[in-house]
Amino acid sequence: MLRMKDVSKTFSPGTPDAKLALDHLNLDVHEGDFISIIGANGAGKSTLFNAICGTFLVDSGSILLDGRNVTMIPEHTRARQIGRLFQDPMRGTAPDMSIEENLALAAGMGGWLSRVSSHDKKTFRDKLALLDMHLEDRMKQPVGLLSGGQRQALTLLMATYHVPKLLLLDEHTAALDPATAEKVLDMTRSIVEENHITCLMITHNMQSALDLGNRTLMMHQGHIIYDVTGDERKHLTVRDLTDKFRQISGKALDNDRMLLGVG
Repeated sequence: MLRMKDVSKTFSPGTPDAKLALDHLNLDVHEGDFISIIGANGAGKSTLFNAICGTFLVDSGSILLDGRNVTMIPEHTRARQIGRLFQDPMRGTAPDMSIEENLALAAGMGGWLSRVSSHDKKTFRDKLALLDMHLEDRMKQPVGLLSGGQRQALTLLMATYHVPKLLLLDEHTAALDPATAEKVLDMTRSIVEENHITCLMITHNMQSALDLGNRTLMMHQGHIIYDVTGDERKHLTVRDLTDKFRQISGKALDNDRMLLGVG
């Protein structure tokens, strides 16, 4: 479904600030996979997502999406097949537009309410009701007035309004309080499962990395150093993951958010 072969990316090459962010990385994602990705800050997790989305062109290697070589395809073209959520709830929606207008954008209507039929409005309300965020009766409200959790839930709905081939979740609950984060994760699980979406999720919560989906990847210095699924993953604990990181990388995983399982 997604294949990355020998992908490398260096920022500021040839300067004292040169940073090798992806180092001959190889990754095969199968249709229907829900993969959690963990790693310390600077491991290359978000760079991996940016490479997949086409935010920049990689220095070497190839990226295939659903059998098509997209290595040189621009970001806006890839966006037709890839949905993405960011850590910041302010990204992914237009704050000065209403909930209804934002959903019209996601539905491909350009945000023009004159093109939204009564049937479309009912569809919007029905989809919003599934979020259980009490947004279905507030469709005229500007999105900028929503809470972070409400806005992130709306962004999730918008990113999956037309089911993408691939959904990328870049720490999409990290800025939320624990109760709201758990609610958004439950929504995520439900939407991904019901629509059979292939999904990659970056998280600092190592318990979530083991509880959600079918596969966990660990990154370090631009490499995937651990890839676990099946029965082995099923019996892992957070302590097992920290021990595995130390064993493979030779370093302790000292990110407090990861060790405490928050964010």
